[in-house]
Amino acid sequence: MAQHIRPDYLPGMNFHEFQVKTIDGKETSLSAYQGKAVLVVNTASECGYTPQYKGLEELYQRYKARGLEILAFPSNDFGAQEPGTNAQIKKFCEARYRTTFPLFAKVAVKDAEAAPLYKWLTGQPGKKGGAVTWNFNKFLIDPSGKVVAHLDSDVEPGSAEMKKQVEAVLPGK
Repeated sequence: MAQHIRPDYLPGMNFHEFQVKTIDGKETSLSAYQGKAVLVVNTASECGYTPQYKGLEELYQRYKARGLEILAFPSNDFGAQEPGTNAQIKKFCEARYRTTFPLFAKVAVKDAEAAPLYKWLTGQPGKKGGAVTWNFNKFLIDPSGKVVAHLDSDVEPGSAEMKKQVEAVLPGK
């Protein structure tokens, strides 16, 4: 189960302090990603941006040996475009897009129902935070657990902008 945190404590937290559930329902700590660059993406299987799964997998394959992790959090918050169960989502991603990056349990990413991790992400100051506006918004986390960028849905995983952002935070550049 997602960690229950007082909202007034969220701003002082670090990415690595959160507990989340994998797509298979296992509780896991994001501390497992200390020292890595992390791209957190809210995903959906029936969205116009769904083909970004392919680009995300390509980005993952290109940079994972250099310390990039991509964490996908399915959400049904926008246009009910992720209606499936966790098992259905996992099967879809693996069969259709051959994803190998970690998938997590479906969560809310906006408003009062947002998972604690997403409350923290969206609560970051300036352009690093801000509301998730649609499926496939991306938050880039540096190896120390700080948010360094919030990228909109239309920023393609294979774009020059994305590669520049990722390369800037890879450990041991």
